Amino acid sequence: MCVLYQLEKLEAQNLRSARQQEENYGEQETGAVLKAKILKMRKLRDELRIKVKLQEASARIPITNLEPYEPLKNSEENLEMKLKKAKAFLQAFHLTGISGKLTKQGVCVCFSTAFEGNILDSYYVDLIIQEPLKIHRHSIPVFIPLEQIAAKYLQSDFQRFMFSLSEHLNAYSGRKYQADQLQHGFSAFLARPLQRNSLCTLLTFTYTMDSSEKAFPFCARLVYEDLTRTLPTNVTVTYQGTGATPASWEKQRAAQETLFYKNALPKVFESFLRRETFDCTSSEP
Repeated sequence: MCVLYQLEKLEAQNLRSARQQEENYGEQETGAVLKAKILKMRKLRDELRIKVKLQEASARIPITNLEPYEPLKNSEENLEMKLKKAKAFLQAFHLTGISGKLTKQGVCVCFSTAFEGNILDSYYVDLIIQEPLKIHRHSIPVFIPLEQIAAKYLQSDFQRFMFSLSEHLNAYSGRKYQADQLQHGFSAFLARPLQRNSLCTLLTFTYTMDSSEKAFPFCARLVYEDLTRTLPTNVTVTYQGTGATPASWEKQRAAQETLFYKNALPKVFESFLRRETFDCTSSEP
């Protein structure tokens, strides 16, 4: 009996030891995972800090670094110095989608627009570096308030001029991209072509939440009062059906208004498409 007792005691000790080793291993594994996540987050933090510093540096570069344009009678040394200053100025804006190249009279600035990772249109402004600064030519759409932005910032705050114009162009391209995607990618949800103005600050369309339905019970009106935004500032959804109003209409209408306020147009209709796919899948035997 004494031997059996000793064996049972040893077995119990071994079990406790095995459990302790498993717990220690689990803690070590969890610690390693957490350490890897921490290192990854620190790396991302450092990268973001670098980007912020570069953007802040770009905002501090004065336009006086670019001396007024003069005919090419300067010495080669002075011309080289001007070229270096101009290149540094343009490189500082690179992360914002603004780039450029030197011209005989000044600088040609290119504004590359994008929306949610999609590269869109590019526009240019050809500037003559003189006193005062002068826009020689450009490809900015006529409905972008270039003259107002230039009158407000071009002479007094050149960096603000660049960023303000970039904001307007990116917002316009983003709104246009959303309207195009809705028109061509989700036409099955629309009763007729989407209506828009030239600046894409007013969009109206009649739609359904189910592309297989022939009735189009909803009409949306999206207004973008802020020309630097890609999401609407005012949304109105109305019911277009005939007969008695469904009991759930108000709930659906309010929910869809919220979707349009918070999401890009393609994402709203992608959610309708996912809902439709889910309904079809769940109805299968």
